Amino acid sequence: MSLPAVFSIQQLTSDDEALMRSLLGMFGKAFGEAQAYCGNQPAAGYLRQLLASDTFIALAALKNGEVAGGLAAYELPKFEQERSEIYIYDLAVAADHRRQGIATALIRKLQQLAAARDSVGRCPPRTLAVNHALSCQGSLRLER
Repeated sequence: MSLPAVFSIQQLTSDDEALMRSLLGMFGKAFGEAQAYCGNQPAAGYLRQLLASDTFIALAALKNGEVAGGLAAYELPKFEQERSEIYIYDLAVAADHRRQGIATALIRKLQQLAAARDSVGRCPPRTLAVNHALSCQGSLRLER
């Protein structure tokens, strides 16, 4: 019996345009919305600017050089208090890489980033496209 390949989590930067396009392709396939994610992708300059933004977070789970999963989130400054919250917009794991802890690792990485930014994390239920929906109210709570 062989061990499953190890994966790594990478936060995308403005130098990761090709990786972001691979992430978009994985989202499109995982959500069954290839046209929405791949049919009219933004220009290179737009992606570089987005990835350089302080308010956008893209994480890719890489396994054998392939995007196995990913997460896109936005940090929003709040008006009722001097703080910000990070909202997961998309979270998915490719079908052939599910049940290997990838979604959990992506959320844990986001928890670390939120703590470093002194932000609170939020997870809307529509973002989860994994075999069994993860509950952000359980052990993977994003709030500090």
